[in-house]
Amino acid sequence: MSRTALTYRDYATLPDDGRRYEIHDGELSVTAAPTPQHQMISGRLFLAVSRWLEANFGGELLYAPLDVILADTSIVQPDIVYLASDRLERISGRGIEGAPTLAVEILSPSTRTIDRVVKTRLYAQYEVPFLWLVDPDARSVEAFVLERDRYALAGAAAGSEPIDLPPFTGLDLVPDALWP
Repeated sequence: MSRTALTYRDYATLPDDGRRYEIHDGELSVTAAPTPQHQMISGRLFLAVSRWLEANFGGELLYAPLDVILADTSIVQPDIVYLASDRLERISGRGIEGAPTLAVEILSPSTRTIDRVVKTRLYAQYEVPFLWLVDPDARSVEAFVLERDRYALAGAAAGSEPIDLPPFTGLDLVPDALWP
């Protein structure tokens, strides 16, 4: 028995009910709305990168909910998305059409496997150059760089020392400042 792959057209008809819907290679994925802790971390990280962008203009930073349409059968909603200047034309009325420069996923118990396995594979498949996985339990940020068709760990940040993470130079992110 063959299954019918879901597409963006199917995705656009899903209800606006507070859940997070995504389509991974034609299959529907549904997760609960983020927790307050998740949103606090997201907000703090967004502000830290926004400050860098104000001083080093070079792109656009956006946050969820926002559709990233990697393909007609792969639509995701990263927690934070960065598009460098050379990718700004990918911003459309529907969301981001194609790979952003950076996708940021904040792990939670209900999304940890999806973010680390399924979505990481999709980001690599559709050539997202940079991926950050933020782990509140480990109080760390892992930065990955796409090398050919898979991600290589470029750096892991934890603690109170400022650090740069690709694709940003001079970011001076303090991981401990992210945790509520």
